[in-house]
Amino acid sequence: MKSLLIPLLAFLTLPNVVFSSHLYNQRELIVTTESTEESIELAKYLNKNGVVKYSAYWCPNCLNQSELFGKQAYNELNVVECARDGINSKTQICIDKKIQGFPTWEINGKLILGVLSLKELSKLTGFKY
Repeated sequence: MKSLLIPLLAFLTLPNVVFSSHLYNQRELIVTTESTEESIELAKYLNKNGVVKYSAYWCPNCLNQSELFGKQAYNELNVVECARDGINSKTQICIDKKIQGFPTWEINGKLILGVLSLKELSKLTGFKY
């Protein structure tokens, strides 16, 4: 018991260096970077063409992916929240689609797992800057 108590006390007294939304009961991704005109146009194009991003608010890769777009463009994307306790959760859709990890992009009916650059997303979808 004593061997568990010391590391726990040390952990609790150290400052929280790594921000994680689930530690603060946030339940949604908070994107902080600014968008470019190009990222906003790409996001609108993806949405208009039925591209879906399957995500979970607690997923660091999902946050990294969203930060590539920036906050204004992120709001233009069609994002499905898969975490059961996430805000506007659509877990059943994620189960039905057999989403295996996050982020997962659905492009033309094909599921692609992982963080994709904006350039990669442009190529996969035919978006031209």
